[in-house]
Amino acid sequence: MDRRDLFRAAGFAAAAFSSDALPRLEAALAAQANRPADSLAMDEDFWFQIRHMFTVDRNIINLNNGGVSPAPKIVMESEIRYLEISNMGPAHFMWKVLGPELETVRRRIAKNFGCDPEEIAITRNASEALEIVQLGMELQRGDEILTTNQDYGRMLTTWRQRERRDGLVLKQITFPVPAPSLADLHQRIERAITPRTKVIHICQVTNLTGQIFPVKSIVQMARAKNIEVVVDGAHAFGQFPFKHADLDCDYYGTSLHKWILAPVGTGFLYVRKSKIAKIWPLMAAPDSMNDNIRKFEEIGTHPASQRNSITEAITFHESIGPERKAARFRYLRKRWEARLRPLPGVTLHTSSDPELSCAIGTVGFAGFSMPKLADHLMEKYKIMTVPIVKEGEYSGLRITPNVYTTIEEVDTFADVMEGILKKGPAALGLSA
Repeated sequence: MDRRDLFRAAGFAAAAFSSDALPRLEAALAAQANRPADSLAMDEDFWFQIRHMFTVDRNIINLNNGGVSPAPKIVMESEIRYLEISNMGPAHFMWKVLGPELETVRRRIAKNFGCDPEEIAITRNASEALEIVQLGMELQRGDEILTTNQDYGRMLTTWRQRERRDGLVLKQITFPVPAPSLADLHQRIERAITPRTKVIHICQVTNLTGQIFPVKSIVQMARAKNIEVVVDGAHAFGQFPFKHADLDCDYYGTSLHKWILAPVGTGFLYVRKSKIAKIWPLMAAPDSMNDNIRKFEEIGTHPASQRNSITEAITFHESIGPERKAARFRYLRKRWEARLRPLPGVTLHTSSDPELSCAIGTVGFAGFSMPKLADHLMEKYKIMTVPIVKEGEYSGLRITPNVYTTIEEVDTFADVMEGILKKGPAALGLSA
């Protein structure tokens, strides 16, 4: 049974491809083909086409797309279709028909990342991808892991477990928010290296403030010292344009349910081909797979529906274009920043320099408890944000829109915050 017969048999011949989302998007793009990304970022007629390709709840203003983003309708349709096909007879349709299609997913991801498909493992998220490397590296008691105190909590927890289990030493450096420059971040990492440093673990984009790191310069500096570098790309891939050549890293893990808009529970791990054999898989694989990137996918039975739908999300991402997405993200962030920046007690923890930031912005409000403020925004105004509290250093709300976010939603957030700041934390019971 080929795919055409399969869809007909399942009753999907008419409905499976009913969405006209991509043709409409392509028509809108064709009409704007010669416009610079910065100009198109402000064209609400164009982004009107994009936002109607989602089925989000507009009664909630979702400014927490950095955690997980909704997928466009065309991706949801794909996921539902694959799930229904799987359920017709999982042992046959999921393993024999849909399973082999994962190689197409692998090729599409590799093309977007700019690497060999034999260097891409499909995972469930960035945490799984990174923990494969963190727990799979052979390290000796006393070896030092160098990272920052603003790297992702789950990854720090993983290294701390190896501290307890294997006698490794985790060292964390600090840096100001926003950082003054990429060079400053590089220098802070390099100064902290000791003869015992074996691994450097860094975020390409931090989850707390959206700080972009100089990955390539750190990787190449570390490689010259025989130090491995693990790159956390959870908040980077799909947010702005780059390829593997721009990073030159050996290990990279990311989630695809953030900025690529793939189904929840999708991600990938990149391992340079020459390094694959040196990393133990998180779940056991036979020694015949020692040099095979697929050894990192040996997790037992899992649904095909999420993974196979990644290709539809990548097509949607490519249709908009990473340059256009990045320009739109920066435009939205600057719009709410411009409203809040001049107000008393407001501190921006994210740089306005496009070399140092993109979609994610974190803003602090003096005297306010960030958890209380975030709860107040959600309960009273249905505005979803993320409270960030870095004890002894800074606190703020993390604001992350996405391509479906409207100007009206961004302006509503700014309007509400102006009113809240005018009343003050004490009057609203939101004091720190």
